[in-house]
Amino acid sequence: MRIAMTGSTGLIGSRLVRHLTQSGCKVTRIVRGPTPEGVNTRVLRWQPDCGWIDRDRLEGHDVIIHLAGENIAAGRWTNRRKQRILYSRREGTRLLCEALAGLKHPPQTLLSASAVGYYGNKASGQTVTEADSAGEGFLAQVSREWEQSTLPAQEAGIRVVQLRFGMVLSREGGALAAMLPVFRLGIGGRLGRGDQMMSWIALDEIPSAVDFILKEEHLSGPINMVAPHCVTNREFTRALGRVLRRPTLFALPAPVARLALGEMAESLLLKGCPVVPQRLTDAGYRFRWPDLEAALRHQLKAE
Repeated sequence: MRIAMTGSTGLIGSRLVRHLTQSGCKVTRIVRGPTPEGVNTRVLRWQPDCGWIDRDRLEGHDVIIHLAGENIAAGRWTNRRKQRILYSRREGTRLLCEALAGLKHPPQTLLSASAVGYYGNKASGQTVTEADSAGEGFLAQVSREWEQSTLPAQEAGIRVVQLRFGMVLSREGGALAAMLPVFRLGIGGRLGRGDQMMSWIALDEIPSAVDFILKEEHLSGPINMVAPHCVTNREFTRALGRVLRRPTLFALPAPVARLALGEMAESLLLKGCPVVPQRLTDAGYRFRWPDLEAALRHQLKAE
């Protein structure tokens, strides 16, 4: 199988490239600039900010995996930064999908990243599945426009799957990696009241889920890439403390988080959504890491 991938050097992309090449797939990295150091796979270039992609080299791929986009947690959400976040996802996806739609031999499948932010923030008693509509707020808007940008590929007859990722657990990057230094010092704790829901997935779960989706050709549209058991922030905090064998007595008060991070604190830290992977489980996927504490122990096994 020939697969082309954007975002191949990111947290999820790096893990998928390793898995796919070990599985015998031929992977082409879609990159912006020079070939990343240490890369031994094929590359094709694009400049989404300029609206350009090497369409000729897109020909001949069976699957496209689109993961690229501005990091939403890399800084305070100023108006300019929010515009960059939205633009990178919407316009990059549209450019890629219009190029795929114009190929002589389009790929069979496009897996395009999205996020559980699509659903907005909901209370713990409201379990959310793929059947739920988009919520309110900036992240919901970004995710909605991100997914709508895949329409050219859908209209061209390409099977499009929107992968709505929750928090990805990894010591290599993302939210968990950012938490670890504080928790290792024994000064980690809940955020605000701690009752906000956290929908998560182990990094090592993602390759297996992607394999399953590629094989189950009837699956299209949104798929929640989260473990079946979401938890509150308080439960997450306690589980991480047990795994690291550290106390979790401290807490970050909500006003302090809002003062430091503004709107980003409200959307990413102090509120959440109890998302479940209904379509994956209905299709027969069996999670390797459905339990939070077991997943944390696996991802932090060298601790």
